[in-house]
Amino acid sequence: MNERSYPSRPGAAVPPVLDVVSPGRKRSRRTWYWAEMAEAFRMAMAALSAHKLRSGLTLLGVLVGVFSIMVTMTALRVLQRNVEREMSQLGAHTFAVRKWPALYFGGPEGFEKYWRRKPITWEQAQRVAARAELTAAIGVEDEFWAGEVSSRYGRTAPTIRLLGVTPGCFPARNWIVAEGRALTEDDVVNAREVCVLGDGVARVLFPFGGAVGQTVKMDGVPYRVAGVIAPKGGAQGSEQDDFVAVPLQTALNRYGRSNRSLTLLVQARDAAVFEDCVEEVRGLLRLARRVPPGEEDDFEIFSNDSLIEQFQAFTLAVRVGVAVISSIALVAAGVGIMNIMLVSVTERTREIGIRRAVGAKRRHILGQFILEAVVLCQVGGVLGILLGIVGGNLTAWYFKVPPALPWDWTLVGLLSCSAVGVVFGTYPALKAAYLDPIEALRYE
Repeated sequence: MNERSYPSRPGAAVPPVLDVVSPGRKRSRRTWYWAEMAEAFRMAMAALSAHKLRSGLTLLGVLVGVFSIMVTMTALRVLQRNVEREMSQLGAHTFAVRKWPALYFGGPEGFEKYWRRKPITWEQAQRVAARAELTAAIGVEDEFWAGEVSSRYGRTAPTIRLLGVTPGCFPARNWIVAEGRALTEDDVVNAREVCVLGDGVARVLFPFGGAVGQTVKMDGVPYRVAGVIAPKGGAQGSEQDDFVAVPLQTALNRYGRSNRSLTLLVQARDAAVFEDCVEEVRGLLRLARRVPPGEEDDFEIFSNDSLIEQFQAFTLAVRVGVAVISSIALVAAGVGIMNIMLVSVTERTREIGIRRAVGAKRRHILGQFILEAVVLCQVGGVLGILLGIVGGNLTAWYFKVPPALPWDWTLVGLLSCSAVGVVFGTYPALKAAYLDPIEALRYE
């Protein structure tokens, strides 16, 4: 509000009058502003559609830059979900101990130190289990064989894993028995030829149900089915349900113990003692393996959370690298957009002069050309985002996991395109806005 005074008769006191902007005038100003924006947008689209080939080649650079970001980030999001789903096979408050790292991203030179480690033996696992006090369950397992499993009703694919396990693996692996029973200590001690089927194997071998008590044959050896595990679903391109579990001693007797390193699956009593349980098992296993004080562990300990953190740390470098490369591509595309906009200003010099002559202000010309650059970037950005999401989700189709839609990176892509349009479209827009109207009208 502004104070104004109006003239009156001589000598009279003139009170100030408040110039109040009515709500109606404010609404009309807003309406006029949006009308100007809409008109500038229509003119920008008309200018771009008038030169389809040139506009298409220009936005191609933006498309490639945004596509490279989106396809990588979408694929990494899918892989992260896949890893999280795979790691969920461990039960709550559970960690694993093994000779080898669960995830390794180095070269063969670094892997040699793991190869030279002594195997974790059955005797060492028994010592840890006998002395651990903070554990709810300790399981010992290893994969002994992979191949075809058959029954009188059918055969599986030749990719079924044969696992040797102890009873502690069932709670540690979060295996829920749907039919029959789990393996017992008596099965392990007496090396009985019994087995528990994953749900995927049971459905193939016994399509009509009734697997418990039946006989299956693996590697030429018959086993009696004691139980069936409830389904868990696919992960890492394979099925978590495609396995057969037999007593560990049965598998060791049949396939040998020499140079075989076992995996310990340890479930803590609760979340409060989880870290203490990890340290307790670490100390007991170092003692059992006679690791000298001060030397690093000659085994690896990992849990669901630690594996996911390792994967995220590895993919962070990939994300940063892709972001840098894509940023360079967007800058190169921005230079191309600036060049095309400068050409457009030169071609439309007379049009600019006519618009200025009939009353267009500099801000109108400035807004139109900046909007043209932003629209050009956004069209390329939207196409790049759509193609990137589709390309990245091919990973989801391959791994048979739900597709991912990275909303955060979609927003980053759109904002980046807008920023490139504004930054590289400002100079051509200023050049157009500050043209001399008289000189522009004379331009041929």
